[in-house]
Amino acid sequence: MKSKSGAVEVSARGIIHRKWALFLCVGSFCAGMFFSNRMRLTPEYKEISRTFSEIDHLKLNSEDCNLNLVVKPTSNYSQVEVSNTQHVIRKQRNTQTVESTSRKKYFMVIGINTAFNSRKRRDSVRATWMPQVEERKKLEDEKGIVIRFVIGHSSTSGGILDRAIEAEENLHGDFLRLNHVEGYLELSAKTKTYFSTAVALWDADFYVKVDDDVHVNLATLGLSLSMHRMKPRVYIGCMKSGPVLAQKGVKYHEPEYWKFGEVGNKYFRHATGQLYAISQDLATYISTNQ
Repeated sequence: MKSKSGAVEVSARGIIHRKWALFLCVGSFCAGMFFSNRMRLTPEYKEISRTFSEIDHLKLNSEDCNLNLVVKPTSNYSQVEVSNTQHVIRKQRNTQTVESTSRKKYFMVIGINTAFNSRKRRDSVRATWMPQVEERKKLEDEKGIVIRFVIGHSSTSGGILDRAIEAEENLHGDFLRLNHVEGYLELSAKTKTYFSTAVALWDADFYVKVDDDVHVNLATLGLSLSMHRMKPRVYIGCMKSGPVLAQKGVKYHEPEYWKFGEVGNKYFRHATGQLYAISQDLATYISTNQ
């Protein structure tokens, strides 16, 4: 009986031990899952909190700088570029305000684009709408209007063409000489050099580019520009657009037509070259980024 009861007792204890072992295994597994999840979630929460904290800090910094670089989901690349350009112009304007406190302020600078062989055109301008010597000086002092013929140098420095301009300059004193080599294919570079030079020499509200075969009514021009005096980024003239001519051999063929898109595309809207004006912030931007 003992042996039998003993056998039964041992068997019962073994069953109890196996039940406890199974229970302990399940409990350990659950506890392990619980603590492991907490250990994994805590760093993620801290990382998210840190990220939002940094974003808030960046927002505060951007508001202090007033960068205006926030792009809405519907915005495109050109809008971002315009925003960047506006920020650069504002920064340059603030810098120029500090630097130009001691400079005389002018209303406009008129640069008359001319060439070496355009003496008759220059004499026509002098005889009509461009004041001479003392009258021109009076126009600058009283009205803040500066007028100069704009020309660079010949490919042969100190040659006969340059000497002729120097003699004309000694007689009239109405030239702005550029650090630029004259050439028909370099007109765009000449215009950029003119704006850069003019904005460095004169602190004016507007900078005007005009060809030497155009006769200007100074009163009308001054009235038109005065209406835009308080506006930023002014670009005013006879605005136009037209097709980009990709076909070789035709007049005004565009060798780099592919830069403007597909065949049949149009140029961006721009002023005709005979006469247009830009405000100081745009002239400064050209000077910085030419």
